[in-house]
Amino acid sequence: MLQPKRVKYRRPHGLKYEGHAKGGTEVSFGEYGLQAQEGCYLTDRQIESARIVLARYTDRAGKVWIRVFPHLAKTKKPAEVRMGSGKGSPEGWVAVVKKGVILFEIGGIDGKIAMEALRLASYKLPIHCKVVKSSHQISAAERAKMAAAHESSLEKIEEEDNMVKETVSDTANEEPKGE
Repeated sequence: MLQPKRVKYRRPHGLKYEGHAKGGTEVSFGEYGLQAQEGCYLTDRQIESARIVLARYTDRAGKVWIRVFPHLAKTKKPAEVRMGSGKGSPEGWVAVVKKGVILFEIGGIDGKIAMEALRLASYKLPIHCKVVKSSHQISAAERAKMAAAHESSLEKIEEEDNMVKETVSDTANEEPKGE
């Protein structure tokens, strides 16, 4: 799951998600994007499940950009604990999403496939979203670069599948099978 490597404060104050976003409202990297129509806290699990839908539906073709990151720790007190005695322990990580923010971008694949993948990913999120198109088009060189990256990643996956992996004993009492 997504979470920060380090934070300055373990238990931060909550950030508000009401209102419109100041930045991050344009499709900058890909051709199509998923835009939030309302504000909310997106958990790391929700972001990951939407990313998995995008990767599976597109067969890992093209490129997917995740434009939100869960920086905010959400805290929770244990069940049946009396009021007071400080703030609860961190339970999970959330991204603060305001209205108009681009959550995911996708590029380098057919437009119909990209729009359908983003629509399916929006079902994994707790807010209303819409698919938006970029005003700029990806050049042929950038599209070829994304296709080459896709092919090399497929070749790497096939090589890993074809490699014979040697099993190692955890007790070290058994002799290797090859000898």
